[in-house]
Amino acid sequence: MNEDDEILPKLGYVEPYEGESISHYLGRLRRLKANSLPSGYSLGKIAGLGAVTGRWEKLYFNPFPTRQELEALASLVGVNADRLAEMLPPNGVTMKPRPIRLCAACYAEVPCHSIEWQYKDKLKCDHHQLGFLTKCTNCETPFPIPSDWVKGECPHCSLPFAKMAKRQKI
Repeated sequence: MNEDDEILPKLGYVEPYEGESISHYLGRLRRLKANSLPSGYSLGKIAGLGAVTGRWEKLYFNPFPTRQELEALASLVGVNADRLAEMLPPNGVTMKPRPIRLCAACYAEVPCHSIEWQYKDKLKCDHHQLGFLTKCTNCETPFPIPSDWVKGECPHCSLPFAKMAKRQKI
């Protein structure tokens, strides 16, 4: 261990879900009681990345995260940089950051936002063959960015995301 390692802060560990988007992961990481960070910017400031983590939470990847940025975040959060890279779109895949998409059937199985749902060329969930939702099936409020999904429910009417699966169309 060198001197620099001793002065770097460490955050409470959050285990990433399989297929989880970086936006959803960073939100869960910030909200962990041991971390309690108010924004993506505050996380980026601690990691020495500035506002870049706030952009990642909004699913904006232009410019695309560098290996150096992922390693800086990895050293802070205790997750391997390669694992963080898996939370990003693969090279050559175009993202559609808005509207935020949801497969409620997937969410019922694993409560997280999947990065694949935002791929521009994806129109439905490969696993369930259901079209993505872009707003609450009850009150039609558009979904917020995944980093803001605190309880896995509509922020307006509190309908759980998992219960929206009955209203997804094939």
